[in-house]
Order: sequence, then C-alpha cells, then structure tokens
Amino acid sequence: MNVKAEKTSVSNDKPPVIVITGPTASGKSALAVEAALKLGGEIINADSMQIYQELDVLTARPDRQALARVPHRLYGVLSGAVRCSAEQWRRLAIQEIEELHKAGKVPVLVGGTGLYIRALEKGIARIPAIPETVRLQGREKLAQMGGEKFRSLLAELDPEMALRLPPGDSQRLVRAWEVASYTGRSILAWQQDAQESVPEYDFIRFAMIPPRDELYDNCNKRLEMMLEQGALEEVEALIKLDLDPSLPLMKALGVPELVRYLDGTLSRSEAISQAQQSTRRYAKRQMTWIRTQYSDAKIINEKYSESLRGEFFNFIRQSGLTLIN
Repeated sequence: MNVKAEKTSVSNDKPPVIVITGPTASGKSALAVEAALKLGGEIINADSMQIYQELDVLTARPDRQALARVPHRLYGVLSGAVRCSAEQWRRLAIQEIEELHKAGKVPVLVGGTGLYIRALEKGIARIPAIPETVRLQGREKLAQMGGEKFRSLLAELDPEMALRLPPGDSQRLVRAWEVASYTGRSILAWQQDAQESVPEYDFIRFAMIPPRDELYDNCNKRLEMMLEQGALEEVEALIKLDLDPSLPLMKALGVPELVRYLDGTLSRSEAISQAQQSTRRYAKRQMTWIRTQYSDAKIINEKYSESLRGEFFNFIRQSGLTLIN
C-alpha cells in the first residue's frame, strides 16, 4: 500500500477514510474536492439522492469542473426506478473504499445522509421485521400506562435500555420494547452484532454547520439557481418516466413541488416557496443529526470559506495524514 494511505491517525494503523458532512448548501462538496486534491484521494458519494441518475441539477451533483479535477464515485450509478437502501449503499461504499486503499489513495466520503454514514461506521442491525400487531400493542401500552410505567415494563425485558431511555422518549421506548418482546433479544445486542461486522477503518470525521441565517439564504438562492440551470426540465423528464410516486427519487428536494407546478396545482412562485421551505427544514434536520448523533466529529460552525479550509487541513495534519501539495 502506498505510504499516503498507510499513514493514518496517530492513534492506530487502520487505513483512513475522511468523512465530510454538513447540511445541504453548506459547501461540503467543494471542501471534499480540495481535500482529495491535497491528500491524493478520490471522492465517494454519501448522499441518498445523488446516487440516482436522473436528477443531475436538482440533487446538486458535482459539476463538470469538479469531476475534471478529482475522480468521483457512486454519483448517478443507479436508476431512479429502484430503491437504494442504506445497506445497499454501504456495500457499494465499502467496495469503493477497498479499491482506493489498494491503490494507495485516501477515500474522501462526502454527503449529508446521516443514515448512510452511520451505516458505514456502525454497521446495520439486522433486526427481523416487527409485525404491525406487536408495534401497535407497544404503542397502546405506552398510551395506557404512561412513560414511567411503560419503562418499568421494558425493564422486565431489557433492563439496560430501560436505564438508558428517559420516560419521555416514547419512540425509542416503544422500539426497544417491540424488539425485545418479538425477538427475545435487546436492541443493544442486535446493534453489537452490527458493530462486529464494521470494517477496520480510521474514520476522520469533519462536519460543517454554517450559521442558520446564512445557510437558509444559501438554500433559497440555490433553488433559484437550479431552476436557471434546468431543474424544471429535469422534473419534466422525470414525470415522463412514470415512476412509482413512493420511490425515493420522487421525493427528492424540490421534486414534489415542481411536479405540482407542472400539473397546475401550484403557481410557480408557490412551488418555489414551498420547495425552499422543504429544503430549509431538511437542512435543519441535518444540523440536528450532526449535533446529536455525530458529535464525535470535528464540527466547524461556518460555511465553506478560506478560513474553514485552513481549519480543516490543520485538523487533517493533527490526525496524522500528510498533505501532498
């Protein structure tokens, strides 16, 4: 293996994987290009919509200039007629990472789909599908008993999860109860099984969370720019494919609103306004995920800029990686 890929975090000798995440319109893709150039690496997509072929503009896939500067992997590789699960993406990503490590290159993973990133880093718990009757039973018990008594009920099946969860966390309490009730095992045991199958990588995590006002302004402006670049024409072509409306791609940011504009349900201004609002709400959920579920990352509270690049590369040096230019 090339020295660049062998030299990893100062704490271990695992092959490195750089992870750059952040909300939509934060500039993470631009930072990933700079990172790949300076590390002698290539970029791997971790965005659940950019993996599909049909929407180049509306999903903000890397433009020709970025593609010419650095090789990009897992962009536009699947038809929108299929559903890409986190598990399927994980298998594809591991294959790409392994190829890059064998070639002595550093994988730079970039995207804002937290489910994908966690699936790669923590594995996927292969919990059997819980019958709807069991799920309904759990919800009914919680409604009847209240959080505190339901947690005591959970403690009879899964004492460790009962200790971890507060009475007000109704969703996770019910989930822990239904898994333990139906499978006879704690959800923690299933998660431990998943972690044991995780590849031995040194994940070097970096997250960008710009100031909210700036981010929301970027979200609004970017949709306007996408429309100028042909986003509406992309949606027209998508409609002609007559795909199942429940498919992930048909729910991509901006698609439902532009479909309603094209069928006459919304005016153009209404469609734009609602699509912008959907994008802002999605960005807010991404920021919440980073702060609560990815707090072990190096988090910088600013958008892509010269100073942010400087902080990022200082962080990379401290992680033990050598920049090549």
